[in-house]
Amino acid sequence: MKQGVVFNIQKYSIHDGPGIRTTVFLKGCPLKCWWCHNPESQKIEGQLMFLANKCIVCRDCEKVCPTGAISFSNKGFNYDSSKCKLCEKCSEACPSEALEFAGKKLSQEDVIKEIEKDKIFYEESGGGVTFSGGEPLVQIDFLDNLLKLAKAKGLHTAIDTCGYSLWENIDRIKDKVDLFLYDIKHMDDEKHKKYTGVSNKLILDNLMKLAKEGKKIWVRIPIIPGINDDDINIEKTCKFISSLNLKDVFLLPYHNIAIDKYKRLDMKYKVLDIENPDDEVMETTAQKFRGYGLNVKIGG
Repeated sequence: MKQGVVFNIQKYSIHDGPGIRTTVFLKGCPLKCWWCHNPESQKIEGQLMFLANKCIVCRDCEKVCPTGAISFSNKGFNYDSSKCKLCEKCSEACPSEALEFAGKKLSQEDVIKEIEKDKIFYEESGGGVTFSGGEPLVQIDFLDNLLKLAKAKGLHTAIDTCGYSLWENIDRIKDKVDLFLYDIKHMDDEKHKKYTGVSNKLILDNLMKLAKEGKKIWVRIPIIPGINDDDINIEKTCKFISSLNLKDVFLLPYHNIAIDKYKRLDMKYKVLDIENPDDEVMETTAQKFRGYGLNVKIGG
């Protein structure tokens, strides 16, 4: 029985591929994007999230913690992740649900059973299952097995990927994937390194290989004001996508709804000064892509 680490299974998803879908979010990601809206996805290990507004300071979590990872002081709740064994006793004991774990080990059979519950919706809408993250290719063995089972069940499959993986991993699963939702963050390699922590060369090379093989690809581009929305980067992105004979582009407007997640995880959010782009800005950007003959949708 193969297991993987999943941090969410989202039902009735309509933004991660065609039709009504179930999106399975796998933990682990090689990128550390400044604007990441799923910071709990970055580490492959489970993580404890603290919701300060729910804490009633009953200290039940402190009492049951076997390693002393949790304590309270005059400043309130304290958590030492280096001591935590991820046993989840604290979250189970918390009466106010102020503690929750991001990440749970699940078998491939359990995941597929959960996906199959909504099969009637997939059939009626042309939907299916999307494997997202994090970066699903980080858990390549688990992902491969999930795709095999999904295809055996007759399900439409998609993966949402940043493309930062060895080609051998992509080559291994590509024929089990009906649709790639492929992210492009930035065309400038140095800026890509600055804002995501990695080079974009492998990402762009892998996209070129997938496109050359004629795979179904939707390019997804987050629009981050002041980071990748300038005319030079937009033009380079358009030219690159057009050169691959790809047509479908989805522009994803930046949003700051994940700020609270960073607080719960005691992580720093690096783009506090960025405002969400309004509809006019997004439409203006979309028109630039359409000028290259690309089919553009805002969102999704």
